[in-house]
Formats: sequence, structure tokens, C-alpha cells
Amino acid sequence: MIETNNIPQHIAIIMDGNGRWANERGKERSYGHQAGVEAVRRITTECSNLGVKYLTLYTFSTENWGRPADEVAALMGLVLTSLEDEIFMKNNVRFRVIGDIKRLPDVVQQKLRETEEHTAKNDHMTMVIALSYSSRWEITEAVRQIIQDLHDQREDITRTLEFWHPC
Repeated sequence: MIETNNIPQHIAIIMDGNGRWANERGKERSYGHQAGVEAVRRITTECSNLGVKYLTLYTFSTENWGRPADEVAALMGLVLTSLEDEIFMKNNVRFRVIGDIKRLPDVVQQKLRETEEHTAKNDHMTMVIALSYSSRWEITEAVRQIIQDLHDQREDITRTLEFWHPC
């Protein structure tokens, strides 16, 4: 039996190894990626049922752009076909995306925006998908934003650094 008072508020999963899993079974890499989508559907439902508030899935890192073009295209197609409103609406899940979205094909960017907008009022759980994402990208974007804020006179750098505490 699961103790509901020990359920984490945020679970993050690195989606890795689906292609290798399929290859080990004599299947195409795309078979493994599709199996990963099915796993995400099950995970989303279970996390929602358990009361998890945030589920973050690291699905496509910036390093993945170095994969063969046909595999990247298949993965982008999988993003389009797997963003079904049913799983989000049935489980009252809000969808969010982080990462260098501008690198994604326009049609994928549009589908991501539509899904975010359509699920914006859902409030039981938030699923965050990291696409074209890396910690280096995140740090670079934070520095760019600080520089832009300083340039726009929106923030004083000394005030910004007051809130920064190294671990």
C-alpha cells in the first residue's frame, strides 16, 4: 500500500534509452520512442491519481539535435501526435514546455502553444516537458534575461545579486 503522505510534490524523469531498448529487442528505434509515449501516458495518469503536483519530463535535450535527421524528424512527429488533449483534460493536467523552443519546427511550436493554451486552466497537476533543453541553455538564457533587464532599466544588478545565494 502507498502512503499518501509520502508522495513527492514534484517528480522529474529523464526520458532516455528508448531507442536502445527497441534495438535490443530487434526493433526500430522509433518503436522504442513510441513505447516511451505509452509509458508517459501511464505515468501521467498515475502521478495525477497519486496527487503529484508537478511532473517534469526531460524528453529531447539540445544534444539530441546531433541525431540522424530522420530520427529527429520522427521524434518531432511523435511530439505532434502524442500531445492529445484527452490525457490532459481527463486528468485535469496543465501542460507547460521549457527549452529552446525556437529551434523546433514551426508546426511543433504551434501545437505546443495550443496545448498550453487549451490546458491553462487545469489545476490538478502540471506536466512540464523539456524540449531542446540543457542546463547550459538554461543558464545562458538566465544571463541573457538579466542583461536585457539591465539594458531596459528594469532591474538593478546589485538587487538581482542580493537574491542569489550559492549552494
